[in-house]
Amino acid sequence: MLGPVRATGPGVGEGVPMQRSGTPIAGSRVLVTGGGRGLGRRIALRAAARGAAEVVVWDVDGERAEEVTAEITAHHRRASAATVDIRDAGAVASAAVGAGDVDVVVNCAGVVTGRRLLDADEAAIRRTFEVNTLALYWVTRAFLPGMLRRDRGTVVTIASAAGMVGVARQTDYSASKFAAVGFTESLRAELRAERSHVRSLLVCPYYIDTGMFEGVRTRVPWLLPILREDDVAHAVVDGVERGRAQIVLPPAVWLVPGLRLLGTRGFDTLMDVLGINHTMDHFVGRRPGA
Repeated sequence: MLGPVRATGPGVGEGVPMQRSGTPIAGSRVLVTGGGRGLGRRIALRAAARGAAEVVVWDVDGERAEEVTAEITAHHRRASAATVDIRDAGAVASAAVGAGDVDVVVNCAGVVTGRRLLDADEAAIRRTFEVNTLALYWVTRAFLPGMLRRDRGTVVTIASAAGMVGVARQTDYSASKFAAVGFTESLRAELRAERSHVRSLLVCPYYIDTGMFEGVRTRVPWLLPILREDDVAHAVVDGVERGRAQIVLPPAVWLVPGLRLLGTRGFDTLMDVLGINHTMDHFVGRRPGA
């Protein structure tokens, strides 16, 4: 099981209302991008089990999205599915009209190539940024007006520990996730400046055992374990309800950005000791059919 989840709150500035509570999942409409498999699927199922009024599953693979909604409705919960390519701003806007107002948006869709800078082709690099970064704008802009009108809701961004420290053979992925972190923090600042009760939650997990990749391992499992999907999904749903601003899993990842204070030589040495770049030496990639 995971250790205690550490999270930072938004703080309280002059003229900014203190926000102690989050968005209750029970009775809320929850939308999950990339909800057809992996962590997105687990979050969708967890939200339904927590009593969501409806779970809206978006995925580029419509069949997978339908399978998840069937799992949910089999337990007498409401769910709907839509095939959406979140790289397309127009497609997102159209699908959002069909979905209607939602209370919680979980930006979970993501891709990773696992290629060296010189080995990744242009199409793969563009896809990484379009899915991992630009889609955050299209999806959030589609649903945020309704949240602001009701002064209620939470926008969740599933970033990555790679958004806190650059990782070998993940140059495009790390850069896209650094941008996702900046997007979410900036969104939180905007919401606070507008005195809104809409929340922004940033989630930065280490490697998750989603079955998508082979060869990823950790040199120090007692400090940086491979995470379980169910544990991360629970932390996300719990974080929404508690009004968290940021969740990092496992807690030891909080220490990694601070290693920069040691200078580049010390930083690189400890990164090697922890095996963070070493793990990518054994990265094989997406399993066939995964």
